[in-house]
Amino acid sequence: MKLAVIGAGSIGGWVIAALARDGLGPAAVIVRGSAPSGLHAVRSVAELPPGVTHLVDCAGHAGLAAHGPAALAAGIDVITLSLGALADEGLARDLAEAAEAGGARLHLASGAIGALDALRAGAAGGLRSVRYTGRKPPKGWAGSPAEDVLDLSALTTPAAHFEGSARQAALRYPKNANVAAAVALAGLGFDQTQARLLADPTAAGNVHEVEAEGNFGSFRFEITGASLPDNPRSSALAAMSVLAEVRRLRARVTT
Repeated sequence: MKLAVIGAGSIGGWVIAALARDGLGPAAVIVRGSAPSGLHAVRSVAELPPGVTHLVDCAGHAGLAAHGPAALAAGIDVITLSLGALADEGLARDLAEAAEAGGARLHLASGAIGALDALRAGAAGGLRSVRYTGRKPPKGWAGSPAEDVLDLSALTTPAAHFEGSARQAALRYPKNANVAAAVALAGLGFDQTQARLLADPTAAGNVHEVEAEGNFGSFRFEITGASLPDNPRSSALAAMSVLAEVRRLRARVTT
């Protein structure tokens, strides 16, 4: 594998350092400004050095939209955390068509949630319902549409600020709903997956819950995620899932 990375922010920086420890230091980083010391900065897929096989997207929805189709059309596989971007049907179509044209694949990292393997297995045999609930401390919703619904600074008990489909959640909360998108893509899809988002002053961290029922039976999964040390809004597990996906793609035996 010869890797390049989109973005060098909190998640991108963690991933770049982790890849280097695995002997997979990126050949280039696509950034708007300068790259971290010692890394080759470029502005577009067209400027990537020859031989790049995988492009790792750590720059959010805008990064995937800007560079994903070009990479896939050039035959470069893309690994992304920006699953919520696929709620945009136009972008999802562009990515699929580019992958077909280039003979490449778009790999979806699991991000800040688990149990997606059980959800995919359940979907293979018939799912009846899937519900995702996301809880964050009020400050975790700062700068989001939650501020138009709730007085975040005055909350003393948990309060919902969104209920609807996973597609609506991903489009309305592009910086907060990648987990809802991951659950949707593993199970019933964006329109049939229900999502509920809460501001919870009692939450110890970002809490993600998945409940599913189907022919397999039922399950409930909950995880409380820690953030990266230098950014309370960035999930540590999301960054780790990128490294895990790279390792999975590189392995001869995969799970």
